Amino acid sequence: MSNALEMRGVRRIYRSDAGELPVLLGVDLVLHPGEIVALMAPSGAGKSTLLHLAGLLEKPDGGQVLVGGRDAGALDDTARTEIRRDQIGFVYQFHHLLPEFSALENVILPQMIAGKPRKAAETRALALLAGFGLTARARHYPGKLSGGEQQRVAIARALANMPCVLLADEPTGNLDVATAGVVFAELLHIVRTTGVAALIATHNPELAARMDRTVTLRNGRIVTL
Repeated sequence: MSNALEMRGVRRIYRSDAGELPVLLGVDLVLHPGEIVALMAPSGAGKSTLLHLAGLLEKPDGGQVLVGGRDAGALDDTARTEIRRDQIGFVYQFHHLLPEFSALENVILPQMIAGKPRKAAETRALALLAGFGLTARARHYPGKLSGGEQQRVAIARALANMPCVLLADEPTGNLDVATAGVVFAELLHIVRTTGVAALIATHNPELAARMDRTVTLRNGRIVTL
């Protein structure tokens, strides 16, 4: 089985009129199916940049990013977009749900965009929401859901197309401690049962301790803690 995500010698340098700002100077990282990895690093160390590169939202200045064994650098923009849609799920600190659609519809939409029939998309969406304890809330709109419920819907949406990689940037950062623990427990269960590989950026050492391993960024490179 191929690695879910592999970054080989990835470099990223931001350029402006003020000069060059090196951020990543040779990142090597492997995520295996069913593995959940914590990314902990101080602000400004390059966590968001790493997640953007891993999610194919940016292109590296050097090195390779492989998703499911495919070298994304060798693909055109259309193929990269298809990988983002079908193989990578994103969860952010703020849920970014579409307010005019119900929780169920928010999870159905990415599947229909990928070409799945409405009925099949609804069946999967209901199953995902049930896994997060949201069956009774499926037809509620985001404005009627609690913060924890909104974030669970966001995670369900990220998993809708059965990605091989889940990338999350402070997914419980806006939640109180108790709710964050519940949401993370459900996320951990999903990772274990579906085989998706997850990279979770967090500042919470207690959550990081519950993951398989913790990595950080030092001098533009990955270091295992």
